[in-house]
Amino acid sequence: MIKKIGVLGLGKVGSLVATLLNSKYEVVGMDKSPAKEDFNFETLKGDVANEESMRSFLKDKQAVVSCLPYFLNIKIAEIAADMNVHYFDLTEDVPTLNAIRKMAENTNAVMAPQCGLAPGFIGILGAGLYSQFDEIRSVKMRVGALPLHPIGQLGYSFTWSAEGVINEYLNDAEVIHNGERKMVSSLDDEEIININGRQYEAFSTSGGLGTMCETLEGKVDTLNYKTIRYPGHRDGMKLFLYDLQMKNDRKLAKDILNNALPLVDDDIVLIYAAVEGKINGQLRRKEFTKSYQNLTLEGQDWRAISWTTACSISAVVELVANGKLKNKGFIKQEEIPLDLFLSSNFGSMYEKHGI
Repeated sequence: MIKKIGVLGLGKVGSLVATLLNSKYEVVGMDKSPAKEDFNFETLKGDVANEESMRSFLKDKQAVVSCLPYFLNIKIAEIAADMNVHYFDLTEDVPTLNAIRKMAENTNAVMAPQCGLAPGFIGILGAGLYSQFDEIRSVKMRVGALPLHPIGQLGYSFTWSAEGVINEYLNDAEVIHNGERKMVSSLDDEEIININGRQYEAFSTSGGLGTMCETLEGKVDTLNYKTIRYPGHRDGMKLFLYDLQMKNDRKLAKDILNNALPLVDDDIVLIYAAVEGKINGQLRRKEFTKSYQNLTLEGQDWRAISWTTACSISAVVELVANGKLKNKGFIKQEEIPLDLFLSSNFGSMYEKHGI
């Protein structure tokens, strides 16, 4: 039974995850910097890279939620697995996913990486759509987290980790194309997409499908994930990362982009999924399209990317805590039933606040 939860990283998303979970469980948050505001949960200053400190932090917890950059997660997951503490994170990094999956073979705890928006909710949504089909022809999923009022050619603001964005732009993306599982270059395969009367571009990026290519291999002709941006963003990023060779210095690339693209208060999250196939012998297409904007929770305004991400991972923690999902081993996002997710206290926010 989950009673006490540790939340690592109290940034834009982590602080909301801790706030939400604290409404149902006892939460202790930890960050490398002292808390800048008064939270409704206990906070500690600590170094996640220090194994002794981490073991001390987790010794009285039944679960830990990492809201830290992907490159910090493997060591945290190793300690959690060794201590049989349920582990949840927001990583989009494929090598991190694979490492955590292997750890799940030798622990009595749940290991559930990739519980954010994409990967995360988009995989649960996609599976909820394709589970209605007898035969699946194609599964296409698109997600964008954008400033509501774009300016400049990039039309972008870092509403989440700059390291994560650069990582997903540079690493190859896994897809199923013509029935064959393969890797393709991120920032390629651009398309135009219209949502709620506005035109956007979408292109391949890594990590968004999580484990779905493995799950659907041999069962589908086409499976892909693309990131949604305002028109012109992809060309600008290709110039920056490839023509100017910034791909060879990710830290410098991150610093330049963080300096150039200020954080905005008003953002929008776009989610689109479409599945084609046969139901009772008839060719059908089912779609989901919604957008999400800022929201006031617990008396505070939260950006769309923050609350959608926080509600997604909090819902998975809630489902494990309530015994609705398995209580040990690796959890794929597409294994989580959509109806269970949307009926949970935190997952229901997706239905209540979508436009």
